[in-house]
Amino acid sequence: MSTLKYNDGATQFRLRLACAILSHRPLLLRNIRPDDLSSPGLREHEISFLRLLDTLTNGTTIEINTTGTQLRFVPGVLLGCDGGEHLCPKSRGVGYFMEGILPLVMFGKGSFEMTFRGVTEGCTQDMTVDYISSSVLPLLSKFGVGANEDFGGAPHLKIHKRAAAPKVNVPNANDNQDLGAVTLYCPQLTTLSIIDFVDPGFVKRIRGVSSSTKLNPTSSSRASHAAKGVLHKLLPDVWIHTDAAKKGGSSKNGGVTPSLSVTLWAESTTGVVLSHPSLSLNTGPSKSKSGKPELPEDLGQRAALHLLHEVQCGGCVDTTAQSLVLLLMCLTPEDVSRVRLGTLSPYSVLALRLFKEVFQVEFQITTNQNKNSGDDTEETDKTILMSCLGSGYRNMTKAST
Repeated sequence: MSTLKYNDGATQFRLRLACAILSHRPLLLRNIRPDDLSSPGLREHEISFLRLLDTLTNGTTIEINTTGTQLRFVPGVLLGCDGGEHLCPKSRGVGYFMEGILPLVMFGKGSFEMTFRGVTEGCTQDMTVDYISSSVLPLLSKFGVGANEDFGGAPHLKIHKRAAAPKVNVPNANDNQDLGAVTLYCPQLTTLSIIDFVDPGFVKRIRGVSSSTKLNPTSSSRASHAAKGVLHKLLPDVWIHTDAAKKGGSSKNGGVTPSLSVTLWAESTTGVVLSHPSLSLNTGPSKSKSGKPELPEDLGQRAALHLLHEVQCGGCVDTTAQSLVLLLMCLTPEDVSRVRLGTLSPYSVLALRLFKEVFQVEFQITTNQNKNSGDDTEETDKTILMSCLGSGYRNMTKAST
């Protein structure tokens, strides 16, 4: 197999590594931050992700030059993990690592189960555990993952302990005892199922989680009440769970850093779940546009407005999970799969080019020109229909019976 060569550094780092493993093709990345004089090359979280992939595979070869600006990755056989543990650096959340391996976990030799220890709250650039549990894992079930309950049931996420991203001035911030713990479980399967996910339906209820660590328990309640104040104007069925760790006591109650986050998701009449990655409020540096410290009420209102914007974009998959769904569609059997999306994100556009190069799968994009007529207004449906012919990927490491 020919080597996948890229000269734009760490762009799409996790996605390219996942595609290299699934296609069994070597990967060569050059020019990884060569202009950064203080810290060139791979970052700590990227090296940790490579260690994670090495744990999940057998026979993988990883070569990094002395400056860390070039990486050669030769994938081995994907075996998975059953009961292991991965220590994530505090520079990124545990969602960074779980998001990167989600396209791989169902193709192991057995069921996947691993505990991730690290930051669960406060990393706005990564998927949070609540978002993965509420929005991403149900998408895996659409492809047949966990359809047979005799082989372990549906994929799920169990949160043992929450912990926010540490601050520089927090004492004992480097203590590993202050890390959160999350267990991800996913059953194995031989082949994915094709999908025809085109009807978004109507929103029937909204659920959410307002979690806080090392803050007054009323902070999560205030954020939840503010979010419901916005959503109740449109829908009566709104329920937001509050998860507040104790303000005092040991680090077992949620680390040493105060944090507040809100995750909301909307469920439709056709089984569609639309969500927005949780918005976090770290006490101290987080400020509103006016320059004043942001209150829990402001956070709750922002979370509600972001969710409403995601619903307005339409489609059956939210913006953040687009690339994952498109990748799984490439791996389905050699039949047509369809999904309706809202506006394609720039990251999804780059992902489509990568999938065409690696799997030779092209998507047909059909815009929806229908108009929804109301009493006084006429609104155009801006969703797009994505369809492709799968590559017929099979899990060859699954034990035969």
